[in-house]
Amino acid sequence: MATIVSPLALECRECRARYPVEPLTICEECFGPLEPAYDLDAIDGVDFRKHVEAGPASLWRYESLLPGGPDVDRVDLGAGSTPLRRAGRLAERLGLESLWIKDDSVNPSNSFKDRVVSVAITMARAFGFEAISCASTGNLANATAAHAAKVGMPCYVFVPDDLERAKILATEAYGAKVVAVNGSYDDVNRLCSEVAEALPWAFVNVNMRPYYAEGSKSLGFEVAEQLGWRLPDHVVVPVASGALMTKVHRAFRELAAIGAVEDGSYRISGAQAEGCSPVAQAFASNADEVRPVKPNTVAKSLAIGNPADGWYAIQTARTTGGVVEACTEAEVLEGVRLLAETEGVFTETAGGVTIAVLKRLVDAGVVKRGEETVALVTGNGYKTVEALEGTIEPSYRVAPDLDEFLSALRT
Repeated sequence: MATIVSPLALECRECRARYPVEPLTICEECFGPLEPAYDLDAIDGVDFRKHVEAGPASLWRYESLLPGGPDVDRVDLGAGSTPLRRAGRLAERLGLESLWIKDDSVNPSNSFKDRVVSVAITMARAFGFEAISCASTGNLANATAAHAAKVGMPCYVFVPDDLERAKILATEAYGAKVVAVNGSYDDVNRLCSEVAEALPWAFVNVNMRPYYAEGSKSLGFEVAEQLGWRLPDHVVVPVASGALMTKVHRAFRELAAIGAVEDGSYRISGAQAEGCSPVAQAFASNADEVRPVKPNTVAKSLAIGNPADGWYAIQTARTTGGVVEACTEAEVLEGVRLLAETEGVFTETAGGVTIAVLKRLVDAGVVKRGEETVALVTGNGYKTVEALEGTIEPSYRVAPDLDEFLSALRT
């Protein structure tokens, strides 16, 4: 069986300085971000795969490469082990030979955020924090509230006050206290950083961020496992903070490093909507920094104008030969409908961004016809159904009369 190890340390992405496994986020030497570092030499790829396949039907089957280790009391609602759906009809519509949809809309609170919260709250409890909190554009609020409810911890979520109503209601249903902030997500995030300094609360994406972000790796691990322990040719990822894109890349690198998959080339591309596309803009202009923007997009779960990992997302695209592209706001809704009508998967607007950008990349020849491609769908469409209001109407309006219906059907 695989050797189960906790992270050896936290390591700076920039200068590689190392720190203890504690609630730390920033390097004291260069102010770079910290992330967990593992002893990859101690993990045998063949044993790792056996351990995974015998493990639980959740992200914790990959415990060797996640924070915590086997002796930590995990907070597990069953996030992960979501379907990798072969998308034949969508592939045909787009002109691709092999397309998969990684459908994270079926997680416990209906988005991929359940993965990151499971890891973050597990570590927060181990560190002894008194309450759970987050800064959220919606999906994270739902996931944080659900996992806090599971373990009976007080929960406070901070959100922009123009968030989709369904996400606020669901968060409140879990018993969390919702703090609606008059401002953008970036305003919310700044406030949460101040609160985290003042109160003994674990903000999953602020003072728990190094551990929180690691949960996203499980998406990459699952894609490889579900493809028969091999890497796809191309992955298209929605970009908000940019962390998901970087962590899928890291997951693939770690699997190759331990020998769980054959090392080979793959490309990772990012997707944003034009109403909030700082990473795509920086990539297109070959900029050496990501300049903040004021979000104005229907894809509210991607509406982060100052993305913490934006520069690292660009590096991921450049390193792997991918791109970061933006679609129009109208294309977002077209992407939602295209996926639903071809594959029966109803995604939120973030997934519409992924599909719309995928279409753009195919049309531009960036995604090749013969590439085995995976598109990440990270949330459920019922969370953002209001975005479709005014764009879809009943096909027929009739009286309860057979002749009238048949007449309408003919015309």
